[in-house]
Amino acid sequence: MKIALIAHDKKKSEIIEVAKKYRDVLAEHELYATGTTGTMIMGETKLDIFRLKSGPLGGDQQIGAMLANGELDLVIFLRDPLTAQPHEPDVSALLRLCDVQRIPLATNATSAVIMLEALKNKTFYQMVK
Repeated sequence: MKIALIAHDKKKSEIIEVAKKYRDVLAEHELYATGTTGTMIMGETKLDIFRLKSGPLGGDQQIGAMLANGELDLVIFLRDPLTAQPHEPDVSALLRLCDVQRIPLATNATSAVIMLEALKNKTFYQMVK
């Protein structure tokens, strides 16, 4: 399964904690992340992650292109809904693409844990595209 990991600045510590807790689960999959988030997760977990550009510098659009091309199976995007993002249109487009492509999307740590638990327990259901 191909999984994207993304987090706004104020959520990076949360995504790192989730990645540490589910390191063994994530290690079984092909991981992609926006630049800074990927670097930070790799530093804390030693997971192999294909890093794209930083979100505001085009990383969100790179993830969006992967979604549009059917190249991702799950997106964990820990968003900060209380801080204005300069690249908000890119963020909105990414969320919309997840819905259009029927890709599971976790936007907070709790939903990410539910999805990772489903992967861990082999109960994750993936619709046929």
